[in-house]
Amino acid sequence: MKKIWTIVLCLGLGFSLNANAATSFIEGMEDIPIPDKMMQIQADNFSFGNEETRFVEAYLQTNFGKFSFVAGFYEDTLPQLGWNLKNKQTDYVEFERDGEELSVTLVNKMPLIVRVTLTGRQ
Repeated sequence: MKKIWTIVLCLGLGFSLNANAATSFIEGMEDIPIPDKMMQIQADNFSFGNEETRFVEAYLQTNFGKFSFVAGFYEDTLPQLGWNLKNKQTDYVEFERDGEELSVTLVNKMPLIVRVTLTGRQ
């Protein structure tokens, strides 16, 4: 019986750690997550908007990985949030949802820096 409770407890902790791992979101894009091992460069954020449209730009950086990892992360994650893949190239991916467009573009390979741009209506 102790083995069963130990297994249940370990599984529960594993699921809660995985759930907490993906809780970082891009500032100004509340439902766009940040891939693991990446961080937002706070000094380079840009946001503009009015009652009809908005433009938000953020930069993410890491010393680990390649752009293909970041693109794959968003290709797997964003459709679960209602985004549809619009275009994919080796150095950028684009998505669309409800009149908005989101692009993730390679800026620098090492350190890896990507620009995330959201345009559309508010």
